[in-house]
Formats: sequence, C-alpha cells, structure tokens
Amino acid sequence: MELDRSLSLSQEDRVHHSRPSIDYLFESAADAYGAGLLAVLLTGANQDGAQGLAQVKQQGGTTVVQEPTEARVAVMPLAALALHTPDHILTLSRIGSLLASLEYSPC
Repeated sequence: MELDRSLSLSQEDRVHHSRPSIDYLFESAADAYGAGLLAVLLTGANQDGAQGLAQVKQQGGTTVVQEPTEARVAVMPLAALALHTPDHILTLSRIGSLLASLEYSPC
C-alpha cells in the first residue's frame, strides 16, 4: 500500500512460497486503513495471510475467516484461527451476505 493508498507489487522474496504475499497485503492495508479495514481470508494451501490478518485485528480492523470445514483447502483458515480469534468465521454465502450488508446504496 502506497502513501496515496494505491497498490503496487514488489519483486521481493516470497513469503510462504507466495509473491504477491497476502501477509504483506494485509499488513500494509492495516497500516493505511487501521480500524476502517475489513480483511477476508479464504481457502488456501499455505499459511500466507494468517500473520497479516492478525495484524489487521491488532490495528482495530475487522477480520473474517472462511469456515475451515467448508474451505476447499483448509490450511490458510486454520493457520489464521491458530493465531487469533477473528470477528467472523463464516461460510462463503455468509461472507457474501456480510459484504452485501455493508453496502449503503441499493445494488
């Protein structure tokens, strides 16, 4: 996240075998948006995102983790739950409903 709140990709080393890294994305977004951020972590085969999601929570943001029993690959949701208690643990359809409820204008 840049100072003007735009996104840019880096060519730095991979984090948890990933680049771009969800951890870096969540951490930089938490720095930029603080309590105004809502971060959602979905299915995945490594632990990328768990630490970043914990950082979002620590900085006052809202955190959502996909229900691990519904995830195609539960490693990422389970890694996040091992680090912190998110504000919401939801199925995909409930995540969609939550996001839709945040929209103030009719769709």
